[in-house]
Amino acid sequence: MINSNNRYNKLNEFLKHKFGERVLKICVDGGFTCPNRDGKCGTGGCIFCSERGSGEHLKNIDIKSQVENYLSSYKAERANKFILYFQNFTNTYASVEVLKQKYDSGLISDKIIGIAIATRPDCIDTQIIELLKQYQKNYFVWVELGLQTSDDKTAELINRCYTTKQFEDATKLLNSNNIPVVAHIMIGLPKENHENVKNTINFINKQQIWGLKIHSTYITSNTKLHKMYLDNSYTPLSLDKYISECCYVISQINPTIIIHRISGDAPKDILIEPKWNAHKKPIINGIDKYLKENDLYQGKFY
Repeated sequence: MINSNNRYNKLNEFLKHKFGERVLKICVDGGFTCPNRDGKCGTGGCIFCSERGSGEHLKNIDIKSQVENYLSSYKAERANKFILYFQNFTNTYASVEVLKQKYDSGLISDKIIGIAIATRPDCIDTQIIELLKQYQKNYFVWVELGLQTSDDKTAELINRCYTTKQFEDATKLLNSNNIPVVAHIMIGLPKENHENVKNTINFINKQQIWGLKIHSTYITSNTKLHKMYLDNSYTPLSLDKYISECCYVISQINPTIIIHRISGDAPKDILIEPKWNAHKKPIINGIDKYLKENDLYQGKFY
């Protein structure tokens, strides 16, 4: 454990240990889309994904201005070092020339000491790897890959449009080039149960994964998942059920993995259900309480 007082490895503690002080993320919208939105391998995106993607919707603001706005805001007063995080949609889905221009346009301050790229495994290739390796000379670089589930049947249902084997191959390619991988998984996906969660964690533990993001499945307006909810073909998890499943994941996962998050951040203005997903503090406190009461910690049953 980075900090023996924690029951799991927290990203903020890892970064503080690595860089000697608090490090925060600057989330930017790079103006990307996804291959399962533009027709390359599908349309409409994943069934839970709104037209905004994840994070703030800032496509009308250039990347440099997004970073400048953050650094001049009160948020930037809380730290002296920052990770530039390309968050929305698929942030390697363009030519290498376009990617370099976008990434460079955000690296405008000496306070930025890292760059994190959220993407899909089917949008990782050797050219992109070579580009990312260039940034490793001056920045701490990691890549985030959405897995959500190791079950390809569920993947088809949620319109993921890539296979679990593709995730495995992309992870191997990144690791062979010493680029840390963060895997995203989701609890409460349609048609899934505890056995699916168990299988996904077993799969993750067999990969060389540096970080993990655990997301709750929530419903936002005008998505395919919203339609499934309205016709009673999908019911979201209760808070108690989510907490117990999340704590199961923590207790089973490789104890060396850095856990980047333990819940999804639902945009409150378009959140339909579950209502509990609108309030992060009760979720985190509930997970901490469950871990303590049941004497669970990361990797206890790994």
